[in-house]
Order: sequence, then C-alpha cells, then structure tokens
Amino acid sequence: MGRTIKKARKAKPKKSKKKTEASSSSNHAVASGPAKVWQPGVDALEDGEELQFDPEAYNYLRGFGIGWSCLSFDVVRDQLRLVRSEFPHTLYGVAGTQAEKASLNYIGVFKLSNINGKKREPIPASAVDGDTDVDSDSSSDEEDEEINEDTKPILHLKKVAHAGCVNRIRSMTQKPHICATWGDTGHVQVWDLSSFLNSLAESGASAPKEDDIIHKHLPMKVFSGHKDEGYAIDWSPLVTGRLVSGDCNKCIHLWEPTSNNWNVDANPFVGHTASVEDLQWSPTEADIFASCSVDGTISIWDVRTGKKPSISVKAHKADVNVISWNRLASCMIASGCDDGSFSVHDLRSIQDSLVAHFEYHKKAITSIEWSPHEASSLAVTSEDHQLTIWDLSLERDTEEEAEFRAKMKEQANAPDDLPPQLLFAHQGRFCVHIIAEQLFHP
Repeated sequence: MGRTIKKARKAKPKKSKKKTEASSSSNHAVASGPAKVWQPGVDALEDGEELQFDPEAYNYLRGFGIGWSCLSFDVVRDQLRLVRSEFPHTLYGVAGTQAEKASLNYIGVFKLSNINGKKREPIPASAVDGDTDVDSDSSSDEEDEEINEDTKPILHLKKVAHAGCVNRIRSMTQKPHICATWGDTGHVQVWDLSSFLNSLAESGASAPKEDDIIHKHLPMKVFSGHKDEGYAIDWSPLVTGRLVSGDCNKCIHLWEPTSNNWNVDANPFVGHTASVEDLQWSPTEADIFASCSVDGTISIWDVRTGKKPSISVKAHKADVNVISWNRLASCMIASGCDDGSFSVHDLRSIQDSLVAHFEYHKKAITSIEWSPHEASSLAVTSEDHQLTIWDLSLERDTEEEAEFRAKMKEQANAPDDLPPQLLFAHQGRFCVHIIAEQLFHP
C-alpha cells in the first residue's frame, strides 16, 4: 500500500492577520485559527497579511549571509561523517560572491557551529489526541531558545579575494580543502583553502573581527583556455583531482591531475549546440560524465572514446539548467529545466528513458540533488523561492489519506491537488537557509 502525502502536512506557512501584530511580538509569531498550506504562485496574500512558518515543520531553521549575494555554494566535507544524529551540529562551506564591483568579490569560507535542534515526531502527539493548540508550546520553546544565548549558532567567516564574480564553486570530494571556481572573467581557478579551513576549525565561541578582512591568496591553477565564461564544473568522486569544466560556448575541457598540478586538455569535448549549463561525473564509472545544455539535452560522455557524446537524450523543451546523478541508483539522473519542470531519466532505456516529470514549480529550477540516504528522494530549488523535497516511491492512497485527515482534523488543511510525491516545501529568499537533517549534500 502506497503512503499518502502525510509528510507534506508538516510544511504549513501560516498567516498572521496584521503585520503590526507579527512585528510587535516575536519574529516567529503564529496566528490563531486553523493552519493552511501555502502554495507559492497559486495563493495570494490579502492586505495586512504576511506568511509565518510553522516551527513544527523543522528540526532547525536559521538564515545567514556572508555579505554579497551568492550564486553558488558548496558544503565542505569534514571528518564528522554522513550520519549526524545528535545536536549540536557543525557545518563547513564555501560560497562565491556576485558583488556590484568586480574588485569586491571573494570566496567566503565559513563555519557554522552550535547548530541546535530538536527531534520531532512525524505526527505531533497532541494532534492525534485531539489537542490542536500546538502553537503555544512551539512559541514558548522558541522564546526559551531566544533567551538562552548558548543555543545561538555561531558563524565564522574567512574572505578570500576572487577576480570577478563567482559563477559556481565546488569542493573536491577526496580533498575538501581544494576548491574550483568558475569566474565571469572566463577563467577556471583551483584553490587550496586549507589554511582558512584550519583557522576556522580552531576558532572559538565568538566570531572574530577579522571576518571582514579580504585576504589575498593565489590560486593553485588558472585555466584561461575557455572561449567564454561558464557555470558547469564537477570533481570526480572516483579519481582524485579529476575535473571537468564546461562553458557558454558549448565546450567541455577535461582536467587530469599530475603530482602537483593539472594538465588541461586543450582539445574540448563538443556535442551540444548551445551553452553547457551543468556537469556531473558518474558515481560508479570513473571515465563517464554527464552534461546538460540550453539545447534541452542531456549527454553522456566517455573520456576513453573520443570527444563526442556516447548518448544524447532530449530531456526538456527548454534550457536544462542542472542535473544530478543518483549515487544510490546509478541508472537514474534527474534534471531541472528553465520552465520550472524537473524530470528523472533511466539511462538503461535510452529510447524511452523518462521515468517521472513534475511541473510543480512556477519558475526556473536552479539546483537539484539526490539524497545520499534514500535512492528515491531528491531536493529541488527554484527561482520561485522554494526548496522542495520529493519521494518518487510514493503513490496516492485515498483510504490511508482519509484516515490521516481524520487523525489530524483541521490541521490537515491541505490542497487536494498536491503531488503525492511532495514531502516538504520551504519558502524563503535573500539568504542561505540551513535545514537540519533535510540538507542532502553530505
């Protein structure tokens, strides 16, 4: 029997009747009355209304910024392993800025520590027992958290000067202190950020004043062989130091590591008819990588067999912005489109590869990532300011859903047309949001 969309019931942004009421109390003020699932791009706010998130939907939610807007960031893998079941958590990351002046750009190397949260039941006991007034408990918990200084997260930041805006940044799997950046200057650069990460690891409880200093630091390698700027770049998870970079001029270059540097093949891989938007290495085959393009296709390449794609699939009717290769089911690859749709393809059946196609998001898909825990789950972000989490193994079961609605009473006030595969929706903007135990990147 397929599961219902019960998990989606937890994502319930709430309305407050007046902005003045919300602003005069806690930042997390919650209106009284039954909650409603908010659908961005579908529902509209009335005069004097604003959205409030439901704290019961999150183990932890916190927003932060590193200065200028960032088009790309990556989680830096550490020694704490993938499964992190006990709070507090610590997170290391890198991000690249899009400053208003080229000279003001930098790589932000950051550490977010003292991430505290709570484990929650899938269905609150109070809801099953018939007590629907869960907001008061949630509000009191949040007030206690705000009063207790020990529960506040700590952000430490190091800024490394970067020539021009950073289109994309990626940390190497095997050596996380090595990062590659794609700049709008048309250069791909590789950086050793170990000194900054080591400094962050030794940082104390308070953020130092030197966080505002932009450090001068030379890259290990600068490649200027691309004829245009680009966004596509990926490190191999199987061959340490192997890299591919793709540009807006349809070309893909292969980087092979040497003892202390890289040899970049000047003869590019060419097969797309428009800009290469994203690249990803196979999780199981060391010589295979995938690409996607503005031409609407996904291509599979084998570095041993020449400079043309081995497979090419027409995946979307518009630009394919991003792809993600499933690490737990390596025959599956997901893609996100400029029209707001995303798809899943099975590479074992090229002629009829489409497994799933969703048109939930209202604007362009900006990132997509399979879960490292469950082969059927993936996260999607969009320019409609949503992050959604999906489980493709789910099917709608009307009997089970009716039983769940009866248990939840008015709290299960969700639209009937939500896809059953949709588990969770987060809406936010202007800052990086870290959602504990929902972040798919290990």
